[in-house]
Amino acid sequence: MSATERRDHIRDMLADLKLPGALEAVDEILAEVDRGSLHASQAIEQLLTAQISLRNNHRLRTAMRSSRLPAIKTLQEFDFSFQPSIRREQIESLHELAFIKRQENVIFLGPPGVGKTHLAISLAIAAAESGRRVYYGTLVSLIESLEAARAAGQLSRRLRVLGHPALLIVDEIGYLPLSRDGAVLFFQLINHRYEHASTVLTSNKGFEEWGTILGDEVMAAALIDRLMHHCHVVNIRGNSYRMREHADLGLRTGPDSPTSESVLRRKKKETPAH
Repeated sequence: MSATERRDHIRDMLADLKLPGALEAVDEILAEVDRGSLHASQAIEQLLTAQISLRNNHRLRTAMRSSRLPAIKTLQEFDFSFQPSIRREQIESLHELAFIKRQENVIFLGPPGVGKTHLAISLAIAAAESGRRVYYGTLVSLIESLEAARAAGQLSRRLRVLGHPALLIVDEIGYLPLSRDGAVLFFQLINHRYEHASTVLTSNKGFEEWGTILGDEVMAAALIDRLMHHCHVVNIRGNSYRMREHADLGLRTGPDSPTSESVLRRKKKETPAH
């Protein structure tokens, strides 16, 4: 078999195995082999990497449609240097997803803007790329969906639906207080997933304030007890990424810049004379 025939045969086999990512990359990889810039083992690795990358991208697109993730935020994009309170090895270990196999929870605590949602979504992205089903919602939106289901006589069904994903993200706990009914529904949701599936939660309030959020200290204690039974807590103490962006803008414009002067002039114009 000639070299050209062998290449055609490889392409045919990749097509027969339904490996479109590898099929798309094979010509360039074989060309590098011919140039001597790749060894056989490296070529095989790159071929498999191309296929895995395509598969993960497909899984991610599917997850973005079904999971209601608001954005793609990955671990690679997270700036650990800006948040030194975070133990990088802990976060990287969580992204290996063993906690999902063990049906454990993850709770990110910290003030607004420190990266809690970014890290929670990055875990969901990693889980989706591994083929696991994920679902995202703010606490308020999840409670609203449960209230609507209860009004329609479908609460049990909705709890089963929210209990099915291998990973559920509950974002923004503490930003708005819950009604008594909302707190009960939240407790039911967590209780339904308890020791059956993993939940990642983010909150700008410490556990000692959850009684105020839920309006019931006893219920909050029971909720925290279930969450903490198998749980990884990441307490982030640091500055806001969003505030850093504003600070960076201020540094770029500076007090002597035309932009700053125009803003000051505009503010003076808008200030009524006394």
